[in-house]
Formats: sequence, C-alpha cells, structure tokens
Amino acid sequence: MLSIITKHLPSHCERHTNAVLLLENGADIYTVSKRLGHREIRTTEIYAKIIDKKMKEAANLLPKLNLDLL
Repeated sequence: MLSIITKHLPSHCERHTNAVLLLENGADIYTVSKRLGHREIRTTEIYAKIIDKKMKEAANLLPKLNLDLL
C-alpha cells in the first residue's frame, strides 16, 4: 500500500535536501552555491561536509581484509 506524506516541510529543509542531492549526484560546489544564493562558498561547504561524512560512513561498512602479501 502506498503512503502519502502530508507533513509540511519548511523551505529550509527543501533547500537543504536539494543541496545535498545535487552534491551527491556530482554537481560542483560553486554551482550549488550560486543556486542557493549564497554570497560566500564557505556557507555551501557545510553541505559538502555532510557528503564527506556519509562517504566515510559508507567506507566503514566494508569488511576489513587481512591479506598476507609476499
């Protein structure tokens, strides 16, 4: 059964989600910064840190390999 979410999201949540999705899908930070209307790219770098954190978390999901190299 398909559920529909009817909760209202503040525009800040929508902007945040849009920025993260753009960065996750390869958009460059400059483009995201301009799209969000940020005056300084440092403001947009907050979103990039979220992506970095998610990448580290994903890497930690991989099992550790014990290899004996000759």
